[in-house]
Amino acid sequence: MPSFEWRDPLLLLVALAAPLVYALAARLSSSLSYSTLAHLDAAPRSLRVRLARLPAALFAAATVVLAIALAGPRTGDSTSFVRREGIAIVMAVDRSGSMNARDFVSGDASVSRLDAVKHVFHDFVEGGTTGNGRDGDLIGLVVFGTFADGVCPLTLDHTNLLAILDDVAIASEASEASTALGEGLGLAVERLREHPAKSKVVILLTDGVSNAGEIDPMQAAQLAADHGIKVYTIAAGTNGLAPVPVTGPDGREYLRRVYVEMDEGTMKQIAEKTGGKYFHARDAAGLEQAYAEIDRLERSEISEVRYLQYREHYPPLVLAGLGLIAAAALAGATVLRRLP
Repeated sequence: MPSFEWRDPLLLLVALAAPLVYALAARLSSSLSYSTLAHLDAAPRSLRVRLARLPAALFAAATVVLAIALAGPRTGDSTSFVRREGIAIVMAVDRSGSMNARDFVSGDASVSRLDAVKHVFHDFVEGGTTGNGRDGDLIGLVVFGTFADGVCPLTLDHTNLLAILDDVAIASEASEASTALGEGLGLAVERLREHPAKSKVVILLTDGVSNAGEIDPMQAAQLAADHGIKVYTIAAGTNGLAPVPVTGPDGREYLRRVYVEMDEGTMKQIAEKTGGKYFHARDAAGLEQAYAEIDRLERSEISEVRYLQYREHYPPLVLAGLGLIAAAALAGATVLRRLP
């Protein structure tokens, strides 16, 4: 709300000079001697006589008005500008065959680990149970199985990002179903390495052991650390037997318990080396908690700069004061002129 104030309130004391100005302006410069004033007192007082001291009063009023103008009356209008220091985030998601394990539950139905990740990542980006959303943050997407692929560059177009994520499918061919953890992390780091963002983060999610690719996961982690990129690692699912859908001889799909293994030690080392954090999400709730904590730890830096612009009110007061002086001078030189 606009607030009224004085720029130099002490200058209001100038208005105290108004009585002195009035006295000086009303003082007669000369006088005439009469033997008696009885006849003059008996004569009716004309309008000109009654207004004889008007110029002095106008000069005094001008003093008050100009004193108010000098004090600088003004109204402040506050304006805020928000500067946001965004974060560049690359999500590296495992799409190997083991991500089809059905040990995650959504509602009353079991879903694949990849589908659970998609649901939680939607909330992470748009806002929901895992946080307030990532408006203003650049987000990219890398997926990996036997090979790593950058399917979405860093972008503020989160709608298209999520549409691309929804199209990611679990590797169905055996030649693509391995886990090249180092390749996935290395590509994510490469996407961020030269980016000018102040804060750069990789969220690396897998459910297995690195068993493919030419880049060792710890080499990729060292590259991330060298470039100030934090890596948050998430191990999704259980370690051991997990239900995995298989197709039987009759063409129908069945769930069969299959042994799956994840390399938690390597995941912890990657997070520790890069200044990130390791999470083990054994179910959908754990996955939500992991993303919620990452959302809390990695928030954009927001600073608010306030500018106070003033609307000055002295110009009309100056004009009014000068007008009063001009009117006093004009009246004193014409109809209210006093003879010496």
